[in-house]
Amino acid sequence: MTLGLAPTQGDLLRSTVTYCEGRVGEDSIYAVLHRECFNLFPDEMFADLFTDVGRRSVPPMIVAVVMVLQRIEGCSDREAVDRFCFDARWKYAAGGLDFDYPGFVHTVLVDMRARLARSERPDRIFEATLDAAKQAGLVGRKRVLDSTPLYDAVATMDTVTLIRSAIRGLLKVADTALEARLRAVLTREDDYAGAGKPVCDWDDKAARTLLVDALAKDAMAALTVLEGDQLLTEAVAKAGELLATVIGQDLETDQAGVFKIARRVAKDRVISTVDPQARHGHKTSARGFDGYKGHVGIDHHHRHRREHRRRRTRQRPARR
Repeated sequence: MTLGLAPTQGDLLRSTVTYCEGRVGEDSIYAVLHRECFNLFPDEMFADLFTDVGRRSVPPMIVAVVMVLQRIEGCSDREAVDRFCFDARWKYAAGGLDFDYPGFVHTVLVDMRARLARSERPDRIFEATLDAAKQAGLVGRKRVLDSTPLYDAVATMDTVTLIRSAIRGLLKVADTALEARLRAVLTREDDYAGAGKPVCDWDDKAARTLLVDALAKDAMAALTVLEGDQLLTEAVAKAGELLATVIGQDLETDQAGVFKIARRVAKDRVISTVDPQARHGHKTSARGFDGYKGHVGIDHHHRHRREHRRRRTRQRPARR
């Protein structure tokens, strides 16, 4: 395959340049790539990846721009080529291509990565992007980060409530047929209809042990029903994943195979089935909370420059 070359001139009536200028922010990644793509990723920079004979490749500059935008926007290969085909900003970023500039199949991205991996400079796209970021002052800045607790309004659940609530959640999102299959394997005398803790003599250690073991076995049986089913809805799959998580984080088995509450606190432990994203947190070693942590970052260098300008403004004598 020979080296393809990106067009340097577009059709005035079909170009994405006129359409995007004024609509795309000057400091956006699309505008930056539009201005710098031929300097950052000239086609000749990839000449060593191709031969002197064969059909023309998709211009490497265009592929490099698509790969950069793919990483920034978190797209799969198929999504990235779809964006390039139908999002005018992507063609604008690739040098202001025409609206009807042909797309390419997603395997072109796979092939380019393979060619780069076999070359002597596999990271050239990253290196060019990093160098441009350094020149723009975006790399090497000192940043200050602080965090603050964000308290969750959802009550934290104990292990028994977590497991029972997760089973209830699974039954709730299951359709009629799946719910019937799930209930057929549940052995506790519990319809899992109401919320809260099940009835138990909580002062009796043996009763507590039997309850935890029975709940865990119902949960494991329910997960067995889901195992291998390729037709699960997204809601059922998420409910099953949550059920598996709460079992795995809080329970262990003894030598007799009886489920018991583990004498440990799992890392990143789920504390509520109502809000599975909430966590135990610590502002200090002695002060804990349940909820989230909010983070605030600031550019240390620019902050001091702003403070310096404010001081100079305050010290400037008033004009007469």
